[in-house]
Amino acid sequence: MVASNSQVSTGRPCFATPAGKLSGYLAHPSDSERHPAVLVIHENTGLNAHIEKVVQRFAEEGFVAFALDALALHGGTPDDEDEARAAISSLDGDQNIANYLASLDYLRHLPGSNGKVASVGFCWGGKVSGELAVADKNLDAAVIYYGKSPASEQVSAITAPLLLHYGEQDDRINATVPDFQAALEQYGKRFSLHMHKGAGHAFNNESRADRYEPRAAAEAWKLTISFLGSELA
Repeated sequence: MVASNSQVSTGRPCFATPAGKLSGYLAHPSDSERHPAVLVIHENTGLNAHIEKVVQRFAEEGFVAFALDALALHGGTPDDEDEARAAISSLDGDQNIANYLASLDYLRHLPGSNGKVASVGFCWGGKVSGELAVADKNLDAAVIYYGKSPASEQVSAITAPLLLHYGEQDDRINATVPDFQAALEQYGKRFSLHMHKGAGHAFNNESRADRYEPRAAAEAWKLTISFLGSELA
């Protein structure tokens, strides 16, 4: 099923992998041109309306954007957020990364994609975005929004340029940042780190009135679009 307006088409594609059929939410510009692709990685509440809106925003900026439902092999994201968190916390880590690597490959070969692809993850998805940067040497760029950092000993495997967004008041996640930054510098990796003042965890999520910080969200989005536009051109 595909929906469209004058700018963006959306759908819910499925594709086969050795582990089973994966599915998610796709949005792309409604033209015949080839565009760079973005794999959007959701928070620990799963594929919900907020993440679908993020996917649509990327499409409006000229990207082919896809959000895998990390629970696709387990019946999909439930409506209850607590159930979703519990299900995501129980996922096998290696299988989860394999599913996301398959999603990157899906985007590289999708009609309308120019073959270049980046990962952009939020919270739990930020952690996964970092894991993909470690696991996929062909990843063209990775963006981490307030996700737990990869272990320092894994950083040498990263080849993609990184854009890192953190909230100044996000003490739990920020505790993982200094060692990560030191390792990135030690191994000569290309990265840009932004500590957004006055913001806490999940500052980009407008569906969370207790955490959304409009100024930081707008600033991070502008930086993200500029970074992806440069790296995926």
